[in-house]
Amino acid sequence: MENNMTDCEEGEGEPTSQGDGHPKESSPFINSSAASDMKKSQQYDGKSMALFEEEIDTSPMVSSLLSSLANYSNLPTGSKEHEEAENNEEGARPSKKPVKAPQLGTLMGVYLPCIQNIFGVILFLRMTWMVGIGGVLGSFIIVFMCCSTTMLTAISMSAIATNGVVPAGGSYYMISRSLGPEFGGAVGICFYLGTTFAGAMYILGCIEILLIYIVPQAAIFKIEGLEGPEAEIALLNNMRVYGTIVLSFMAIVVFVGVKYVNKLALVFLACVILSILAVYAGIIKTALEPPVFPVCLIGNRTLLSKSYDICAKVVEIDNETITTKMWRSFCDSDSLNATCDEYFINNNITEIQGIPGVTSGILAENLFGNYLEKGMILEKRGISSNVDPDIPTTNANRYVLADITSFFTLLVGIYFPSVTGIMAGSNRSGDLRDAQKSIPIGTIAAITTTSTVYMSCVVLFGACIEGVVLRDKFGEGVNGNLVIGTLAWPSPWVIVFGSFFSTCGAGLQSLTGAPRLLQAISRDGIIPFLRVFGHGKANGEPTWALLLTASICEIGIIIASLDAVAPILSMFFLMCYMFVNLACALQTLLRTPNWRPRFKFYHWALSFLGMSLCLSLMFICSWYYAIVAMGIATCIYKYIEFCGAEKEWGDGIRGISLSAARFALMRLEEGPPHTKNWRPQILVLVSMDAEQNVEQPRLLSLTNQLKAGKGLTIVGTSVQGTFLDSYTEAQRADQSLRKLMETEKVKGFSQVVVSSNIRDGTSHLIQVGGLGGLKHNTVMVSWPQNWKQPECYQQFRNFIEVVRETTIASLALLVPKNISSYPSNGERFTEGHIDMWWIVHDGGMLMLLPFLLRQHKVWRKCKLRIFTVAQMDDNSIQMKKDLITFLYHLRIDAAVEVVEMLDGDISAYTYEKTLVMEQRSQILKQMHLTKNEMEREIQSITDSSRGSIRRKNPPTLRPQQSTEEGTTLAEKPQHKYEAVSNLKQVRLIQSKNAATPTSPTSPTSPAATLAGGAVTWRDSKGPDKGMTDSAATPEACKDPLSMKPEWESLNQMDLRRMHTAMRLNEVIIKKSKEAKLVLLNMPGPPKNRVGDENYMEFLEVLTDGLNRVLLVRGGGREVITIYS
Repeated sequence: MENNMTDCEEGEGEPTSQGDGHPKESSPFINSSAASDMKKSQQYDGKSMALFEEEIDTSPMVSSLLSSLANYSNLPTGSKEHEEAENNEEGARPSKKPVKAPQLGTLMGVYLPCIQNIFGVILFLRMTWMVGIGGVLGSFIIVFMCCSTTMLTAISMSAIATNGVVPAGGSYYMISRSLGPEFGGAVGICFYLGTTFAGAMYILGCIEILLIYIVPQAAIFKIEGLEGPEAEIALLNNMRVYGTIVLSFMAIVVFVGVKYVNKLALVFLACVILSILAVYAGIIKTALEPPVFPVCLIGNRTLLSKSYDICAKVVEIDNETITTKMWRSFCDSDSLNATCDEYFINNNITEIQGIPGVTSGILAENLFGNYLEKGMILEKRGISSNVDPDIPTTNANRYVLADITSFFTLLVGIYFPSVTGIMAGSNRSGDLRDAQKSIPIGTIAAITTTSTVYMSCVVLFGACIEGVVLRDKFGEGVNGNLVIGTLAWPSPWVIVFGSFFSTCGAGLQSLTGAPRLLQAISRDGIIPFLRVFGHGKANGEPTWALLLTASICEIGIIIASLDAVAPILSMFFLMCYMFVNLACALQTLLRTPNWRPRFKFYHWALSFLGMSLCLSLMFICSWYYAIVAMGIATCIYKYIEFCGAEKEWGDGIRGISLSAARFALMRLEEGPPHTKNWRPQILVLVSMDAEQNVEQPRLLSLTNQLKAGKGLTIVGTSVQGTFLDSYTEAQRADQSLRKLMETEKVKGFSQVVVSSNIRDGTSHLIQVGGLGGLKHNTVMVSWPQNWKQPECYQQFRNFIEVVRETTIASLALLVPKNISSYPSNGERFTEGHIDMWWIVHDGGMLMLLPFLLRQHKVWRKCKLRIFTVAQMDDNSIQMKKDLITFLYHLRIDAAVEVVEMLDGDISAYTYEKTLVMEQRSQILKQMHLTKNEMEREIQSITDSSRGSIRRKNPPTLRPQQSTEEGTTLAEKPQHKYEAVSNLKQVRLIQSKNAATPTSPTSPTSPAATLAGGAVTWRDSKGPDKGMTDSAATPEACKDPLSMKPEWESLNQMDLRRMHTAMRLNEVIIKKSKEAKLVLLNMPGPPKNRVGDENYMEFLEVLTDGLNRVLLVRGGGREVITIYS
């Protein structure tokens, strides 16, 4: 094929050699400039795949993809990123052995490990006692309930395990990837703690077998001669000492080499299987030949075997009655007339068969439970005893006593650990030849086998063994033998040594698996404080994790009681199994496209049933342990949520979020929110500089301070250009927005739009921001500070278009002026006022915003003041009373003041100001006209000026307040403004332009003149630059009749608006000069676009002299209500 490819290439076009000797085809699709690109493109040569050549980096050939998937090998650490992180930290290792393909099948890889982990210490040490206490029926219910839980969990686990490749991480990997890092970390820690405490339980079981049944003489704290609590304390101390020794030895073995533990696993498994077979053999033997196994009773009370040598009070030897050891135990002397225990005298001695056999019919007697209080004597049913209830029990230490108070829920907690271990197969998924086939078959087969053994043992133990023997936990009435051992064939020692070695092996397995599980969690990085436990020896062995595991295991050893430790690990395992079921149910119900398990025999109802059983068993076992376990899991969950690393694993919780979001959005579509539910959903429009950084970061600070309403926030910006050319720039802008939002702690979304111009991009954001019913209802945009500069002409035009668009879309508008002077989130106002100037009713937006601001710590100590304007015909006293009542019903605390503004004559300065404004507007308009348009416009201005020569006596103007403005005219101004514009100079410029139109870029253009300050205006306190004397003299302002001819042509509406703006500004400055923030109704824009510049001038005059101003426009609906 190589030759054919070369021939084809040589036959077409002009070959070129690129260093490797292979001729290349001259093609525009092949980039031969870089050697790497050339090598990548070689695989397409001659394969008719040149069409896809440019996408080789992102879209590999199917052949290479299939090859990499076929050669996939599961990593021992649990996931691919672990290995990558390790390589990045430690570098590539020089000599790495090739990874062997996994070879384990279903039997050796899943079935037998599960059997070994499920069968354990509880079967040998507590199963007979549970049957005796709970009865056959009660015990069967417990076993059936626990086995059903694990079977349902195994079904869910099989579905998850067969839904794709599961790296070697077992249940932690499955749960974390199905439910997310928070649940995965919490349940992973619980599973780790359960496995660790399981190790402690196995070690305690091992020590119990050693000290009670194999070598009782090895006890450091001697039990002989001690009775009651003292004997119990001595036993527990022995357990603690020997448990610590065994734990240390096992930890050293695991540290030295795990391979030895794995090699011994088969030996330990053989011990378990042989022990169980010995029990079944003994049961069969009892049906044929019941063993001689006597138990001695006084009345119906079971005697300790060490308290007698012969089961009789006296014996006849050579016609002589001799007292026995039993007599001496209950009487004060050997003589027949000695004073003896009352119960001993009144009741006969009975010797019964301890193991009557399967065919004896003892099953009926053992069918129901016999729960005991601590210290109660074990009594046989069906035998009467003569006991005086008024006489207290004496010599109780001669009988077999109950060591703990027993009840049904206690039995559940103690028994459940004997059905755990079902995860052993999934934990070995990295070693399986076909994990998706082996895990379901092996796990379910193992659970079926063990459940059958457990259920049959419950029935067979109840049918073979006497009740008092079953309830004898430590075999004290049967010569200290292990009760299940008495049933075994050929010898009890088979069970004793088999159970001893099996518990040792299970303990080693726990100490081997738990540190690796902790290491996998640590290397995922989701729990920051556990990262140190991700490190280990050079070969990857988790040294630090082993040390922590041994320390936690020591806690279980210190508890020392097998019956107390078992419910603890039951909690953690049950929680783990509960979340496995939850994961399967969620994936099934959400119908995630990736949810395609090969295992088909599952259903969400089964998973929910399994989850319910797990939760029920947790509280049945021990409600307080359940609460503690859930509290630990909750703390870990919240810790990961707030401090953990962000992980996206395609988990089911994200799927729930998507489904819930879709449901909520569909509900929001049903209608607009009620006024009581209205809150500002803010679209913040920001501009970016050349480096794609936000120019007004304080906009986001103000947004954060307004978010007491907990509404939606969208921070949007527009990038100029085409989407193809400016995509990278848009991504950079988006990252900049996200970073600033994180800095300012603004919870919301960023949105960047690429458009041919900024105006259209902003319009698109206003139109399409949000989704469905979750759309913005408020727009925040900063005031264009330098709008008077010619280069900012388009900026303020864009601003006015935003005002128009929000008006037509019924959106509220917030315009903070002097945004750079607004406080950051870290500042605090210790005093001051927030002033609201309520001029027109906007739906209550002006009332709501200060209330929201005061919820934030920046504005919390500021007091609210509300000002309203009374017109000439209004009753200001009644207005104030009504406003106080209104605020009371709104539950808003604010000081109220009504400002009376009387109508006044329009001053000469107002005329002058309006004239300058209109002439400036004409100049700005000319700057953006074409040549022909400019000539026509100048001609119309000239004609207008000529027409103004017709002089009339101007009347005294007293304009009335219009409904749109909502304000009355102000009183006489307190301070004067000076027009910094030479009107003659302006007219000269116009005449010059009419004669010889100039371009905007020429030195004599209006732009250059305007930039020089010819038509700007300032406060009277500033220096006088370029102002004509006639415009500034008091005489000119005092006499309205001495108006200039130009004033007659002024637009009367503009004149009245300027008059209103100036009067209002004077009053606002007088009242609110020192306020920390002034909120003011923002008047609407002109309906036509001719007066845009005038509109900006009105707003500038209205807010002049104020430090922080927030202009507010309502959205046309009520946003605040007095009703509950």
